[in-house]
Amino acid sequence: MTETHTHFDFQALSERERYKLLIGTVIPRPIALVTTVSQDGHANGGPFSFFNVLTHDPALLAIGIEHHPDGRPKDTARNIAETGEFTVHIADMPLMRQMEICAIKFGPEVDELQEAGLTTVPGRMVKSPRIVAAPAALECRLHTVLKVSPARDIVIGEVVGAFIRSDAVDEKTFYVDQGLMDAVGRLGGALYTRTQDQFEIKTQTVDEYRRLKASAQEKAREDNTP
Repeated sequence: MTETHTHFDFQALSERERYKLLIGTVIPRPIALVTTVSQDGHANGGPFSFFNVLTHDPALLAIGIEHHPDGRPKDTARNIAETGEFTVHIADMPLMRQMEICAIKFGPEVDELQEAGLTTVPGRMVKSPRIVAAPAALECRLHTVLKVSPARDIVIGEVVGAFIRSDAVDEKTFYVDQGLMDAVGRLGGALYTRTQDQFEIKTQTVDEYRRLKASAQEKAREDNTP
């Protein structure tokens, strides 16, 4: 059976059309529940699914933060630009309802973390608060802001410290139990997914690949021998 595909010329599409295609195909996307503090001490929290880790040496992650329709930066982007600090939390299933409250477009005078009933403690290496219930928190200092368009900035942060729930990490081997993390991912529209349905595929060495390929070819010849 021959698969058919529909081609889209992104230069001919509107911003909204490109957005719908991207969020529907780049799935699942990890979610960064970001906390910041403004210069005058007001805490802020908001989730972003245009997010991922970029490299481990140095430890860099990136978040795409969209501006308000009138071009004003969102509280998260403004606070990061002013203070140079933020904390990324990995959201799990128990945090979903509270995370969605943080996504509501409150004004800058509202503390989303307090509104959502999230308990926080002061950061250790940055001033932004840490959400106690999150399975992991990555404390970051601003590395670079890429102003890719009037509508969006890409914030690159360097991870300077991490908190991981003790039952989900082995501090000697640094193994993180992804089942206990129970992280959620973002799909298109209002859809989310869990990370509990897992399978393992280990990348082969060249020798392993060639040995298994030769074995499969030999078996195929034997099966086709009259």
